Amino acid sequence: MHPSVAQVAAVDLGASSGRVMVGRVGPGVLELEPVARFANTPLRLPSGLHWDLPRLYAEVLAGLRAAVAEVAGSGAAGSGGGLVSVGIDSWAVDYGLLAGERLLGLPFHYRDEARGERGPEAVHARIDHAELYLRNGLQFLPFNTLYQLAADPLTEVADQLLLVPDLLDFWLTGRRVAERTNASTTGLLDVRTREWDRGLANRLGLSVELLPDLVDPGESIGSLLPHVAETVGGDVPVLAVGSHDTASAVVGVPMLGDHTAYISLGTWGLVGLELDEPVLGDAARAANFTNEGGVDGTVRFLTNVVGTWVLSETLRTWERAGGPGTADLGRLLEEAARVTGPVPVFDVQDPRFAPPGDMPTRIRDWFDERGERPPEGRAALVRSVVESLAAAYATALRQAGELAGRRVEVVHVVGGGAQNALLCQAIADRSGLTVAAGPVEATALGNVLVQGRAAGATGATLRELRELVAATHNVVTYRPRG
Repeated sequence: MHPSVAQVAAVDLGASSGRVMVGRVGPGVLELEPVARFANTPLRLPSGLHWDLPRLYAEVLAGLRAAVAEVAGSGAAGSGGGLVSVGIDSWAVDYGLLAGERLLGLPFHYRDEARGERGPEAVHARIDHAELYLRNGLQFLPFNTLYQLAADPLTEVADQLLLVPDLLDFWLTGRRVAERTNASTTGLLDVRTREWDRGLANRLGLSVELLPDLVDPGESIGSLLPHVAETVGGDVPVLAVGSHDTASAVVGVPMLGDHTAYISLGTWGLVGLELDEPVLGDAARAANFTNEGGVDGTVRFLTNVVGTWVLSETLRTWERAGGPGTADLGRLLEEAARVTGPVPVFDVQDPRFAPPGDMPTRIRDWFDERGERPPEGRAALVRSVVESLAAAYATALRQAGELAGRRVEVVHVVGGGAQNALLCQAIADRSGLTVAAGPVEATALGNVLVQGRAAGATGATLRELRELVAATHNVVTYRPRG
C-alpha cells in the first residue's frame, strides 16, 4: 500500500439496508471494498413503527471488526490495524432521546403515521408555515424532526437529543455531538447562521438543553471507548462526515460544470442543486423546496420526490402473493421497456403512496378515481411507475432551476437508481437534459472522501474531491430522444 493512500471505514446506513465499506483514497486512488452488508428492517410494535437501533449498532460493530481485520490483513501498519478513521452517515430526521446514558425507547420510524398527523398541528399552532420557512428553510414534510418532537412526550424527561448517526457515534465514543449537515434537517437550525435556533426551540416548548454541540464534517468526534475498541479489534478514531447520507452523496457526485443538478436516487429521489446561499421566500416554500446544509458550508437546495420506494413496494406486494419479486426487477424492466403506445402517468407524490402496503391496488385506485384507464399487466404497471417517477423528477428539475435562477444542462443521477437504465433514459426524455448516471455508491464515496481529506490524502476543495471521483469512476450518459 502506497504511504499516501489512507484507508478508512465508511458506515452507510439506508432506510432499508446498511453497509460497512473499507475506503482507500489517495492520489489517483478512490476505491471501495464492502466488508459487511445487512438489512435494516423496522419493527411494528403496539406503540408504532420503530427502528431496531440496537441491532443496527451490533451490525455496525461487526462491520467495523471486519474492516479492521481486512486492513490488518492487507499488511498496512498503523493505529487500528491501518484504519485511519471511521465515519457514519444515515438517513435524516429520526432521533433517539437520552436520559443520562440511557436511551428512552426505540427511535420512531419517520413513516409512523400517527406521529405524522399530530406533530405538524402542534407546531403550527405556535408558528405559521411562512415564518418557519424563513427561519429554517425546510420544505414541509410531516416527519421533520421538530414535528416528531412536538408529538413526543419523552422530551419532557430527556436531557439530550441525538440523530441516528450521532447516537451511534455516542455509543462508539461516549461523546454527544450533532453533525451540522444532518442537524439542518431537524428544522431547529437557523438556515442563515447554521447554529441552533434557540428562540425557535423555546417557542415550541422544547428545552434548548436537548440540543448538543455542533460539529462539522472532517472534525474529530473522539476515540473508541475501551470496550468498543476491544470488540472491533483496534482503537480507530471516529470522524464527523456529512452524516446525512444525501450530504455525503452530493460530495460524491462528479459535478464539474456550472450548469449541473443532481438526483440522489434510492428509496427517495432527492432532486436539486448545490448553492452558496439559501433560496427563501414564498415561491420556494410553495414549491416545497428545502435548504439543507452541505459539506463545506454549501446549501443543498432540493426537494424530496418519491424514489424507487413505489417500485420496490410494488414488487414486494407481488412477491407476497407468490408472484415476481425484487429478484425479478431486471426482467420486469426489460419487459416494461418493450411496452408500446401511450403510458399512463400518475402522481407519485400523492400521500397514499408513502406508507408500506399494496402499491398496485393504490395505483389502480388513483386512476379509477379520475375515470382514467389504469395500466394493464405487470410490465405496463412497471413502465407506468418508471415514467411517473421520471415525470416528477423532470418537474422538480425545472422548478429548481427557475427558483435558483440557474440554467441546468446536465443532471447527475447517483445511488441505486443510477443502475436503472429505463428510468435514467426516461428522466432524460422527460426533462430534455443529459443524464450522467453514476456512481452508484456516491454516499459511501462522499463519506470516504471527507475522511481522506482530513487525513491529508486528497485535495482540499470540493472540486478536487469530485475530480478524483470523475477520474476513478465511470458514468453512463443518456441523452434525450425526440
